[in-house]
Amino acid sequence: MTSPQTVAGSVRWIPHGPTGLGTSAARLHNTSNTSPHTGTRKSRLPELYCPPHLRDDTALGEEVNERLVRWAEEVGIYAGQSETFRQANYGRLLMLTHPDTDDPDRLLAAARCMAAEFAVDDYFCEDAATSDHPERLGPQLMLAQSAIDPAQLPHGTRERYERSLREQPVWNALRRSVEELAPYAGGAQVNRLRQEIAGLFLGMDAEAGWRIGGRLPPVWEYLANRQMNSFLPCMALVDSIGGYELPAQVYGRPDVRRATLLAALASVLLNDVYSVHKESSAEGVEYNLPLVIAAEDGCSLDVAIQRSADIHNELVRSFETAAAELGRTGDPVLTRYLAGLWAWLGGNREWHASSPRYNQS
Repeated sequence: MTSPQTVAGSVRWIPHGPTGLGTSAARLHNTSNTSPHTGTRKSRLPELYCPPHLRDDTALGEEVNERLVRWAEEVGIYAGQSETFRQANYGRLLMLTHPDTDDPDRLLAAARCMAAEFAVDDYFCEDAATSDHPERLGPQLMLAQSAIDPAQLPHGTRERYERSLREQPVWNALRRSVEELAPYAGGAQVNRLRQEIAGLFLGMDAEAGWRIGGRLPPVWEYLANRQMNSFLPCMALVDSIGGYELPAQVYGRPDVRRATLLAALASVLLNDVYSVHKESSAEGVEYNLPLVIAAEDGCSLDVAIQRSADIHNELVRSFETAAAELGRTGDPVLTRYLAGLWAWLGGNREWHASSPRYNQS
């Protein structure tokens, strides 16, 4: 099999031996307590099997980040929190996760979608976690989905509906982000994004159901939900932002879908490992794989973090194997898409290791 390398703004494949997708550089040993960007973490992380990031263009990341901050101010999200939003450095995340383009306009298109999706979590889900009214989340998410797939209402109600979407910052950000993606994505790609976001919102709503019921889910149920409540909508844009299109009939094939979902679940379980200390000290009940494992198994948090890392590592290796098998079909567009997912995993890991969102001392 082969591994992705970034050359002149695109991803190509370099022979790397028979064992799979980039295995010579895949194992990263991030067991230190420090990050070159953010200082000391609260505890040591276990070994995470993950590809390396393929580029680190600081200037490009900063340009995208500054433009994203201005856009957030324009649509109204994170009002009064611009500096905190800037420091999260989502521009760097997009630069890291989409190494096959150096076009800041394309990266900004993905960044707007990501920021709008993160705003749903930061506004609606955080409120559901800490307030006495988690049942409000369902209607908020329904209208969030309506913002990206607008309801076709009769004339008498249309004006109020559209005004409400414009005036609520998160709904406005979602609507604008999908509209502004259109120059870079075909109709099938935009529709794909809508469907993946619908799954994301379904997962968020299910978590609110756990809160209303006052229960922690078993690990298997948590993982099934986390597959939906993941970075899948972000990863679904790898071809759009790369400037090509994986045909809908290929994206929907069971073997391709399996590989995509393995990568998406792995990406968000890495998030669980990095965010567990932040969430374990938050107000209200938090749903995070290490916390769910600790409750179910009656083990320490450190042991639960290690078990979570083991699950993450198994998923990345399973994706690696699945991608190697799919690569043998010889489909160059599918191969590029799989390379994009692999690169996304590596960029996601580097951002989590360096973002103040997960690395407060």
